[in-house]
Amino acid sequence: MSTDDSGPGLRCLVTGATGYIGGRLVPALLAEGHRVRCLARSPGKLRDHPWADHVEVVRGDVTDAASVADALRDIDVAYYLVHALGTGRGFEETDRAAARVFGEQARAAGVRRIVYLGGLTPAGVPERELSPHLRSRAEVGRVLLDSGVPTTVLRAAVVIGSGSASFEMLRHLTERLPVMVTPSWVRTRIQPVAVRDVLRALVGSARMPGEVNRAFDIGGPDILTYRDMMTRYASIAGLPRRVIVPVPVLTPGLSSLWVGLVTPVPPGIARPLTESLRHEVVCHEHDIERYVPDPPGHPLGFDEAVRLALRRVQGAETATRWSSASVPGAPSDPLSTDPDWAGGSLYTDRRELTVDASRDALWQVIEGIGGDNGWYSFPLAWAVRGWLDRLVGGVGLRRGRRDAARLRVGDSLDFWRVEEIEPGRLLRLRAEMRLPGLAWLEMYAETDDTPGRGRTRYRQRALFHPHGLLGHLYWWSVSPFHSVVFGGMARNIARAAARASSSAEHAS
Repeated sequence: MSTDDSGPGLRCLVTGATGYIGGRLVPALLAEGHRVRCLARSPGKLRDHPWADHVEVVRGDVTDAASVADALRDIDVAYYLVHALGTGRGFEETDRAAARVFGEQARAAGVRRIVYLGGLTPAGVPERELSPHLRSRAEVGRVLLDSGVPTTVLRAAVVIGSGSASFEMLRHLTERLPVMVTPSWVRTRIQPVAVRDVLRALVGSARMPGEVNRAFDIGGPDILTYRDMMTRYASIAGLPRRVIVPVPVLTPGLSSLWVGLVTPVPPGIARPLTESLRHEVVCHEHDIERYVPDPPGHPLGFDEAVRLALRRVQGAETATRWSSASVPGAPSDPLSTDPDWAGGSLYTDRRELTVDASRDALWQVIEGIGGDNGWYSFPLAWAVRGWLDRLVGGVGLRRGRRDAARLRVGDSLDFWRVEEIEPGRLLRLRAEMRLPGLAWLEMYAETDDTPGRGRTRYRQRALFHPHGLLGHLYWWSVSPFHSVVFGGMARNIARAAARASSSAEHAS
């Protein structure tokens, strides 16, 4: 373990590596020659990342002192990138308790620096008037600064980067609404920052002198209103000029529902984002430059940050998305491998078809499902299910895909999440829509091993583990539609694979 901050290869712990920033910070640290350990509640979610073979992954939770202590053993720099975006009642206490555990264990382990990414808070505004989200993030920063471990708190406002929640909200509002009646917060001044500059500050903070224990504001060179941001986005994206009419009647709650209706960002995440825009969030110092000097061309301006983000979105090169992290309140229990299902009732809908296509062609259809390709079944039924989910605060269908052709464990896929993938054979999705139980969808591409046949076979299983009477009633109320939804899906996937296989044969 290195003890010289100026030497190569600090040992870094990254919490929140399954999230948007954490998933990008890990390769950035590796590129600087640091050694990285990741703390994750579900280590399997990290296994398909390009950098997975170059890091150590340990299982644990920041609220569990024992697992945090194990993760911090022999660590030089600990990155604290976990927080709750308004996960319901008690989230502030959960954040506070987790930060205390982390700080205490970091001090006991002899960690030399904690680095935390928080939110930029408005100057002169009493903390009680801040949104719960900003108030909690500010408190977490104070807890870590008081931990006895030298701490760097980086405070950012709106982060602009491909896949960030703030960027997706801005992009979809501007692209989908040529005429907007908007909340009054579109007049609030904001200092956005490019995700590249956030990562640069995070990486550079690892080598700050030991006497530094403070917060730093980080932002780009532009101070804009949200209205300015939408207007400039439209210009950069080549869209006609947008008509924006601010009105004072949209409360934070109504604003979050409005954002949730128009964008893929669900109300549970949109609300803390919009609440944070009620007050001006502008940097009041740029002291970070004393320790992490700005290279030529940095920090990036808003326009350049948007251009880079759009280029990655259009080129399907988004490394992580806001939905990379699990949705608060969504089911997370993995599918039991016990064939007797120790957990109780398990309803199953099974479909199996012989496919006139190669196994590779079938797998390409399976792995390409969702997003713009849809679900190969009654589109209106899927759309209605997505709308209903958003009405009750769920994620709905509009999260789409991170990559148009490839999936990895942990990816969000509309209102599903990839729980398991065996390339060429199995895709298992876990439902994250609001349900009275747990649900999975499995799709298999297989070869019939019967001598003389050698045919391709498609197998599909929808599974539902009900919670209580409501769960059983839910299953039986929707089961009459399964032949249309799941049966149609199986048939259409088989047809799509056959068409793709035939087209490939003719092309060759």
